[in-house]
Amino acid sequence: MIFVTLGSQKFQFNRLLTALDKQVSEGKIKDTIFAQTGYSDYLPHHFEYKQFMDRDEFARMQTSADIIITHGGTGAIVGALKKGKKVIAVPRLSKYGEHVDDHQLQIIEEFVKAGFILECQNCDDLFVDIQKIRDLKLSEYKSNTQSYIDSISEFINEL
Repeated sequence: MIFVTLGSQKFQFNRLLTALDKQVSEGKIKDTIFAQTGYSDYLPHHFEYKQFMDRDEFARMQTSADIIITHGGTGAIVGALKKGKKVIAVPRLSKYGEHVDDHQLQIIEEFVKAGFILECQNCDDLFVDIQKIRDLKLSEYKSNTQSYIDSISEFINEL
């Protein structure tokens, strides 16, 4: 199953949803897809979706997914990686009204350099990227959150 998560910021990502819907209708993508569409106003015809999900429902979808397709937000990418999922990230671009600037290009570039994710540079090629990521050996993500917590705790305890 492929879980698509587009975040909760007040920006649409119709370009991604439209491309996925078209590729499913053409039989290029045969996987079951479920999308959390956020503020997008395009309504998919060929896969299930929900605008927003509560935390538990979102976690269940992440857990059951084999592949997660997401925008280039750090939280969305890290959340999927922490669950050990294969991630395809598609940057929101300002020229399409998907964000205020193109910072997601840089975020995705860093995760790609580290070998954690696959970037989709062209939504029309998502079906190719879905096939590619199945066999792609990606680096295992290890969160360093606990080391930050430990450092802060140690600092506080020394006061």
